[in-house]
Amino acid sequence: MDILLQNCRIIDPVTDRDEDGIDLEISNGIITAIGKKLKSKHTSKDLQGALVAPGFFDMHVHLREPGQEYKETIATGTNAAAHGGFTGLCCMPNTDPPISDPFVVSYIREKAKGNIVDVEICGTMTKGRKGDELAPMQALADAGVKMISDDGNAVANAEVMRRVFEYGKMFDFLCTEHCEEATMTKGTGMHEGKVSTKLGIPGYPSVAEDIVIARDLLIAEYVGDVRYHVAHLSTRNAVRLVREAKARGVKVSAEVTPHHFTLTDEAVERHQANAKMNPPLREQQDIEAIISGLQDGTIDCISTDHAPHADHEKNTDIMSAAYGIIGSETAIGLGLTYLVHSGKISLRTYVEVSSTNPRRLMKLLPIKIAVGEKANLTIIDLDTEWTFRSEDICSKSKNTPFISAKFKGRPIGIVNNGQFLWTRKD
Repeated sequence: MDILLQNCRIIDPVTDRDEDGIDLEISNGIITAIGKKLKSKHTSKDLQGALVAPGFFDMHVHLREPGQEYKETIATGTNAAAHGGFTGLCCMPNTDPPISDPFVVSYIREKAKGNIVDVEICGTMTKGRKGDELAPMQALADAGVKMISDDGNAVANAEVMRRVFEYGKMFDFLCTEHCEEATMTKGTGMHEGKVSTKLGIPGYPSVAEDIVIARDLLIAEYVGDVRYHVAHLSTRNAVRLVREAKARGVKVSAEVTPHHFTLTDEAVERHQANAKMNPPLREQQDIEAIISGLQDGTIDCISTDHAPHADHEKNTDIMSAAYGIIGSETAIGLGLTYLVHSGKISLRTYVEVSSTNPRRLMKLLPIKIAVGEKANLTIIDLDTEWTFRSEDICSKSKNTPFISAKFKGRPIGIVNNGQFLWTRKD
């Protein structure tokens, strides 16, 4: 792939670059020149001031394959990620069979080979995500797994969690927890509060998330020097707990999803099952705490928790419906509209939480926009206004409350692995 990208706005936190009107020459997938008004024999594309950033990385994606290909496949899920502006992702292990052994890891790697989107793989903490016996940690590490989680399930047994942390420390895994005290959430359909009372829907209390985070932080601090990551944080007390633990020197990090910093539980009234996720949409106070956490670095990154489901699993009553929504193709629109253009965080901070920080947490090589480096880029039109439409969705599933939502700013292309994908619709 040879191309000259002209008139770019480049932001690269790793090299501390923030420049306008820059040209970028790429030859055979490598950045060969950076400067103003470059001359090149390559095909040129005028980006008209669009942002060029280190490729965005989504560290929480459900590709569903193997075992649930009717919802999503590795091919459709990575295509959705690519059109959403991501050059890399980490797929979660609640597949069928779960990613509890190197054979499933090898299967996914083979299916993802040659993709424009890099696919990292999260293994399970326990065999089959059952919570009672540790997964084969050495085998998973040897297979290149960098993160472990029983995503969808919290590890209920504190002693098992302690052993997970001890082995996680040994193999330098990022130990990622779905924080839910299941004894408090069984048979619930949404956040417990005034809206759930009004609708007559059994409520999922925020303390069910907070209890597991508090327990895990104490165990992690006791074990010492283990990397603990809170998945899809959603409550104001969770933000406080992570902030205080970081101040004590605990190696804790956290992610937040776009739906948790944009929607409250009131969305359930309008969207019903398409506003059902786990953890559930919370309250305005929780959103404010999350934004504060993004501002001060308590929350390290934005991840989508892209969770595709078939129509029959969502087009039903809220109590029977599956948890989760697709998120790959709305993430950048939501982030720019609700965080950057609203003045909540700077554009540089947004690039950090979407690209630099998740790669750092995953112990991946940092992406540098510099001569001689591999071209791994996300290209974003910062100012275009657009409407998210069902017919434009690349995911195999359509479960989202954001159909017909209006955004400002959208991804228009990615560059990675010697390939270029231009996704501008006009």
